[in-house]
Amino acid sequence: MFDAKVDKYRVPYDGSFRIDDTRTDVRDRHPDDLRKRLKEEVRRIADIQKRIYADNRYAILLVFQAMDAAGKDSTIRAALSGLDPAWSQLTAFKKPSAKELEHDFLWRTSCALPERGRIGIFNRSHYEEVLVVRVNPGLLRYQRLPDDEPHQAFWDERLASIAAHERHLAVNGTVILKFFLNVSRKEQTQRFLDRLETPSKQWKFSTGDLDEAEHWPKYMHAYEEALRATSRPWAPWYAIPADDKPYMRYRVARTIAITLESLDTRYPPPDPNEIADHPAHRERLQRWLDDG
Repeated sequence: MFDAKVDKYRVPYDGSFRIDDTRTDVRDRHPDDLRKRLKEEVRRIADIQKRIYADNRYAILLVFQAMDAAGKDSTIRAALSGLDPAWSQLTAFKKPSAKELEHDFLWRTSCALPERGRIGIFNRSHYEEVLVVRVNPGLLRYQRLPDDEPHQAFWDERLASIAAHERHLAVNGTVILKFFLNVSRKEQTQRFLDRLETPSKQWKFSTGDLDEAEHWPKYMHAYEEALRATSRPWAPWYAIPADDKPYMRYRVARTIAITLESLDTRYPPPDPNEIADHPAHRERLQRWLDDG
Protein backbone atom coordinates (compact mmCIF):
# COMPACT_ATOMS: atom_id res chain seq x y z
CA MET A 1 0.00 0.00 0.00
CA PHE A 2 1.19 3.51 -0.82
CA ASP A 3 3.11 5.32 1.94
CA ALA A 4 3.67 9.06 1.50
CA LYS A 5 7.14 10.55 1.41
CA VAL A 6 8.30 13.00 4.06
CA ASP A 7 7.38 16.59 3.21
CA LYS A 8 7.50 19.75 5.30
CA TYR A 9 3.90 20.58 4.44
CA ARG A 10 2.52 17.11 5.07
CA VAL A 11 -0.05 17.11 7.86
CA PRO A 12 1.02 14.88 10.79
CA TYR A 13 -0.74 11.56 11.24
CA ASP A 14 -0.97 11.82 15.03
CA GLY A 15 -3.81 14.36 15.26
CA SER A 16 -1.52 17.20 16.38
CA PHE A 17 -2.19 19.48 13.39
CA ARG A 18 -3.07 23.09 14.24
CA ILE A 19 -3.95 25.59 11.52
CA ASP A 20 -2.69 28.47 13.66
CA ASP A 21 0.79 26.94 13.51
CA THR A 22 0.89 26.68 9.72
CA ARG A 23 2.27 29.20 7.25
CA THR A 24 0.10 30.81 4.61
CA ASP A 25 2.77 32.98 3.00
CA VAL A 26 6.20 31.94 1.67
CA ARG A 27 8.02 34.48 -0.48
CA ASP A 28 11.60 33.27 -0.36
CA ARG A 29 12.12 32.77 -4.11
CA HIS A 30 11.91 34.92 -7.23
CA PRO A 31 8.67 34.39 -9.18
CA ASP A 32 10.54 33.75 -12.46
CA ASP A 33 12.56 31.01 -10.78
CA LEU A 34 9.37 29.44 -9.43
CA ARG A 35 7.73 29.48 -12.86
CA LYS A 36 10.77 27.75 -14.35
CA ARG A 37 10.71 25.12 -11.61
CA LEU A 38 6.98 24.64 -12.11
CA LYS A 39 7.51 23.89 -15.81
CA GLU A 40 10.08 21.26 -14.88
CA GLU A 41 7.65 19.56 -12.49
CA VAL A 42 4.85 19.70 -15.06
CA ARG A 43 7.10 17.88 -17.55
CA ARG A 44 7.99 15.26 -14.92
CA ILE A 45 4.32 14.61 -14.18
CA ALA A 46 3.51 14.29 -17.90
CA ASP A 47 6.32 11.78 -18.42
CA ILE A 48 5.33 9.68 -15.43
CA GLN A 49 1.67 9.69 -16.44
CA LYS A 50 2.54 7.67 -19.54
CA ARG A 51 4.16 4.99 -17.40
CA ILE A 52 1.24 4.94 -14.95
CA TYR A 53 -1.19 4.39 -17.80
CA ALA A 54 0.91 1.65 -19.39
CA ASP A 55 1.54 -0.06 -16.03
CA ASN A 56 -2.21 -0.02 -15.27
CA ARG A 57 -1.93 -1.01 -11.60
CA TYR A 58 -2.48 2.30 -9.80
CA ALA A 59 -5.25 4.87 -9.87
CA ILE A 60 -4.22 8.36 -8.78
CA LEU A 61 -6.66 10.61 -6.90
CA LEU A 62 -5.73 14.26 -6.28
CA VAL A 63 -8.09 16.12 -3.92
CA PHE A 64 -8.14 19.92 -3.69
CA GLN A 65 -9.91 21.76 -0.87
CA ALA A 66 -9.67 25.41 0.14
CA MET A 67 -11.55 28.50 1.12
CA ASP A 68 -12.98 30.59 -1.72
CA ALA A 69 -10.39 32.58 -3.71
CA ALA A 70 -7.52 30.40 -2.48
CA GLY A 71 -6.64 29.44 -6.06
CA LYS A 72 -7.88 25.87 -6.56
CA ASP A 73 -8.84 26.28 -10.22
CA SER A 74 -5.66 28.07 -11.29
CA THR A 75 -3.45 25.68 -9.33
CA ILE A 76 -5.06 22.65 -10.95
CA ARG A 77 -4.60 24.25 -14.38
CA ALA A 78 -0.98 25.21 -13.75
CA ALA A 79 0.30 22.14 -11.92
CA LEU A 80 -1.46 19.59 -14.11
CA SER A 81 -1.33 21.33 -17.48
CA GLY A 82 0.88 18.58 -18.91
CA LEU A 83 -1.58 15.75 -18.33
CA ASP A 84 -2.92 13.85 -21.30
CA PRO A 85 -6.72 14.30 -21.08
CA ALA A 86 -7.23 10.81 -22.47
CA TRP A 87 -5.70 9.37 -19.30
CA SER A 88 -7.04 11.83 -16.73
CA GLN A 89 -10.33 13.26 -15.50
CA LEU A 90 -11.38 16.34 -13.56
CA THR A 91 -14.53 16.49 -11.46
CA ALA A 92 -15.70 19.72 -9.82
CA PHE A 93 -18.28 19.09 -7.12
CA LYS A 94 -20.97 21.70 -6.67
CA LYS A 95 -24.31 21.63 -4.85
CA PRO A 96 -25.58 18.02 -4.66
CA SER A 97 -28.33 17.06 -7.08
CA ALA A 98 -31.63 15.52 -6.02
CA LYS A 99 -30.36 12.10 -7.15
CA GLU A 100 -27.15 12.46 -5.19
CA LEU A 101 -29.08 13.40 -2.05
CA GLU A 102 -30.92 10.08 -2.29
CA HIS A 103 -27.65 8.24 -1.54
CA ASP A 104 -25.12 8.24 1.27
CA PHE A 105 -22.73 11.20 1.35
CA LEU A 106 -19.82 9.26 -0.22
CA TRP A 107 -21.81 8.02 -3.20
CA ARG A 108 -21.38 10.89 -5.63
CA THR A 109 -17.61 11.08 -5.25
CA SER A 110 -17.34 7.28 -5.45
CA CYS A 111 -19.02 7.44 -8.86
CA ALA A 112 -16.26 9.78 -10.08
CA LEU A 113 -13.24 7.80 -8.85
CA PRO A 114 -10.50 7.24 -11.45
CA GLU A 115 -9.92 3.81 -12.95
CA ARG A 116 -6.56 2.07 -12.76
CA GLY A 117 -4.02 3.77 -14.99
CA ARG A 118 -5.75 7.14 -14.81
CA ILE A 119 -5.28 10.32 -12.79
CA GLY A 120 -8.44 11.76 -11.23
CA ILE A 121 -8.70 15.30 -9.88
CA PHE A 122 -11.38 16.37 -7.42
CA ASN A 123 -12.01 20.13 -7.25
CA ARG A 124 -13.78 19.98 -3.89
CA SER A 125 -14.77 16.50 -2.81
CA HIS A 126 -16.42 14.30 -0.18
CA TYR A 127 -14.84 16.64 2.39
CA GLU A 128 -17.53 19.22 1.64
CA GLU A 129 -19.73 17.03 3.85
CA VAL A 130 -17.58 17.79 6.90
CA LEU A 131 -16.74 21.38 5.93
CA VAL A 132 -19.57 23.32 4.25
CA VAL A 133 -22.26 21.08 5.75
CA ARG A 134 -20.67 21.28 9.20
CA VAL A 135 -20.56 25.09 9.06
CA ASN A 136 -24.11 25.15 7.65
CA PRO A 137 -25.81 22.21 9.44
CA GLY A 138 -29.22 23.23 8.10
CA LEU A 139 -28.15 21.52 4.86
CA LEU A 140 -28.50 18.17 6.60
CA ARG A 141 -32.27 18.32 6.39
CA TYR A 142 -32.05 17.81 2.62
CA GLN A 143 -30.30 14.48 3.22
CA ARG A 144 -33.23 13.12 5.28
CA LEU A 145 -31.05 11.06 7.60
CA PRO A 146 -32.38 9.01 10.51
CA ASP A 147 -30.06 11.04 12.74
CA ASP A 148 -29.23 14.51 11.45
CA GLU A 149 -28.47 16.19 14.74
CA PRO A 150 -25.17 18.07 14.22
CA HIS A 151 -23.53 16.92 17.45
CA GLN A 152 -19.83 16.12 17.78
CA ALA A 153 -20.37 12.37 17.51
CA PHE A 154 -22.12 12.87 14.15
CA TRP A 155 -19.10 14.62 12.64
CA ASP A 156 -16.70 12.14 14.21
CA GLU A 157 -18.62 9.32 12.53
CA ARG A 158 -18.49 11.05 9.16
CA LEU A 159 -14.75 11.59 9.47
CA ALA A 160 -14.30 7.95 10.47
CA SER A 161 -16.30 6.89 7.40
CA ILE A 162 -14.07 9.02 5.16
CA ALA A 163 -10.90 7.59 6.71
CA ALA A 164 -12.15 4.02 6.27
CA HIS A 165 -13.27 4.74 2.70
CA GLU A 166 -9.87 6.15 1.75
CA ARG A 167 -8.04 3.21 3.33
CA HIS A 168 -10.21 0.82 1.33
CA LEU A 169 -9.29 2.68 -1.86
CA ALA A 170 -5.60 2.67 -0.95
CA VAL A 171 -5.55 -1.07 -0.23
CA ASN A 172 -7.01 -1.60 -3.68
CA GLY A 173 -4.42 0.46 -5.54
CA THR A 174 -5.58 4.08 -5.40
CA VAL A 175 -2.86 6.58 -4.51
CA ILE A 176 -4.50 9.53 -2.74
CA LEU A 177 -2.95 12.98 -2.29
CA LYS A 178 -5.02 15.72 -0.63
CA PHE A 179 -4.15 19.42 -0.82
CA PHE A 180 -5.46 22.07 1.56
CA LEU A 181 -4.55 25.39 -0.08
CA ASN A 182 -3.96 27.42 3.05
CA VAL A 183 -4.86 31.04 2.29
CA SER A 184 -4.97 33.73 4.97
CA ARG A 185 -8.11 35.69 5.67
CA LYS A 186 -6.34 38.93 4.73
CA GLU A 187 -5.26 37.55 1.36
CA GLN A 188 -8.72 36.16 0.68
CA THR A 189 -10.22 39.58 1.38
CA GLN A 190 -7.76 41.23 -1.02
CA ARG A 191 -8.60 38.74 -3.76
CA PHE A 192 -12.32 39.39 -3.30
CA LEU A 193 -11.60 43.12 -3.73
CA ASP A 194 -9.56 42.39 -6.86
CA ARG A 195 -12.49 40.50 -8.31
CA LEU A 196 -14.80 43.43 -7.70
CA GLU A 197 -12.40 45.95 -9.23
CA THR A 198 -11.27 43.93 -12.27
CA PRO A 199 -13.93 43.67 -15.01
CA SER A 200 -12.55 40.38 -16.36
CA LYS A 201 -12.79 38.84 -12.88
CA GLN A 202 -16.17 40.16 -11.77
CA TRP A 203 -17.92 37.03 -13.01
CA LYS A 204 -16.07 35.12 -10.26
CA PHE A 205 -17.50 37.30 -7.49
CA SER A 206 -20.43 35.99 -5.48
CA THR A 207 -22.26 37.43 -2.51
CA GLY A 208 -22.46 33.87 -1.21
CA ASP A 209 -18.66 33.77 -1.01
CA LEU A 210 -18.73 36.75 1.34
CA ASP A 211 -21.44 35.14 3.42
CA GLU A 212 -19.32 32.00 3.82
CA ALA A 213 -16.22 34.07 4.61
CA GLU A 214 -18.10 35.51 7.60
CA HIS A 215 -17.84 32.02 9.11
CA TRP A 216 -14.04 31.93 8.87
CA PRO A 217 -13.43 30.71 12.47
CA LYS A 218 -15.95 27.89 12.02
CA TYR A 219 -14.34 26.84 8.75
CA MET A 220 -10.88 26.82 10.28
CA HIS A 221 -12.15 24.60 13.08
CA ALA A 222 -13.81 22.25 10.58
CA TYR A 223 -10.67 22.06 8.43
CA GLU A 224 -8.47 21.43 11.44
CA GLU A 225 -10.62 18.55 12.65
CA ALA A 226 -10.94 17.06 9.16
CA LEU A 227 -7.21 17.13 8.50
CA ARG A 228 -6.40 15.73 11.93
CA ALA A 229 -8.79 12.82 11.53
CA THR A 230 -7.96 11.83 7.94
CA SER A 231 -4.28 12.55 7.23
CA ARG A 232 -2.77 9.08 6.98
CA PRO A 233 0.32 7.54 5.31
CA TRP A 234 -1.88 6.12 2.52
CA ALA A 235 -3.97 9.31 2.13
CA PRO A 236 -1.94 12.29 3.37
CA TRP A 237 -3.01 15.90 3.56
CA TYR A 238 -0.63 18.71 2.56
CA ALA A 239 -1.27 22.19 3.97
CA ILE A 240 0.26 24.29 1.20
CA PRO A 241 0.86 28.03 1.77
CA ALA A 242 -1.52 29.75 -0.67
CA ASP A 243 -0.94 33.50 -0.28
CA ASP A 244 1.83 33.39 -2.90
CA LYS A 245 0.31 31.71 -5.96
CA PRO A 246 3.56 30.93 -7.84
CA TYR A 247 4.98 29.21 -4.78
CA MET A 248 1.74 27.32 -4.12
CA ARG A 249 1.55 26.00 -7.68
CA TYR A 250 5.18 24.90 -7.66
CA ARG A 251 4.87 23.09 -4.31
CA VAL A 252 1.73 21.26 -5.39
CA ALA A 253 3.32 20.14 -8.68
CA ARG A 254 6.53 19.07 -6.94
CA THR A 255 4.66 17.03 -4.34
CA ILE A 256 2.70 15.24 -7.07
CA ALA A 257 5.81 14.59 -9.17
CA ILE A 258 7.83 13.20 -6.26
CA THR A 259 4.96 10.93 -5.24
CA LEU A 260 4.35 9.56 -8.72
CA GLU A 261 8.06 8.92 -9.22
CA SER A 262 8.13 6.91 -5.98
CA LEU A 263 5.67 4.34 -7.35
CA ASP A 264 7.09 1.17 -8.82
CA THR A 265 5.47 1.76 -12.20
CA ARG A 266 7.08 0.42 -15.34
CA TYR A 267 6.29 -0.19 -18.97
CA PRO A 268 5.06 -3.77 -19.38
CA PRO A 269 7.36 -6.09 -21.38
CA PRO A 270 6.16 -7.11 -24.83
CA ASP A 271 4.66 -10.53 -25.44
CA PRO A 272 7.50 -13.05 -26.02
CA ASN A 273 5.64 -14.36 -29.05
CA GLU A 274 5.54 -10.85 -30.49
CA ILE A 275 9.30 -10.41 -29.92
CA ALA A 276 9.99 -13.54 -31.93
CA ASP A 277 8.05 -12.06 -34.84
CA HIS A 278 9.78 -8.64 -34.73
CA PRO A 279 12.32 -9.42 -37.50
CA ALA A 280 9.53 -10.45 -39.85
CA HIS A 281 7.55 -7.34 -38.95
CA ARG A 282 10.59 -5.13 -39.66
CA GLU A 283 11.02 -6.70 -43.08
CA ARG A 284 7.35 -6.23 -43.87
CA LEU A 285 7.39 -2.56 -42.82
CA GLN A 286 10.60 -1.94 -44.78
CA ARG A 287 8.98 -3.35 -47.91
CA TRP A 288 6.10 -0.90 -47.48
CA LEU A 289 8.62 1.95 -47.27
CA ASP A 290 10.55 0.71 -50.28
CA ASP A 291 7.37 0.38 -52.32
CA GLY A 292 6.61 4.03 -51.56
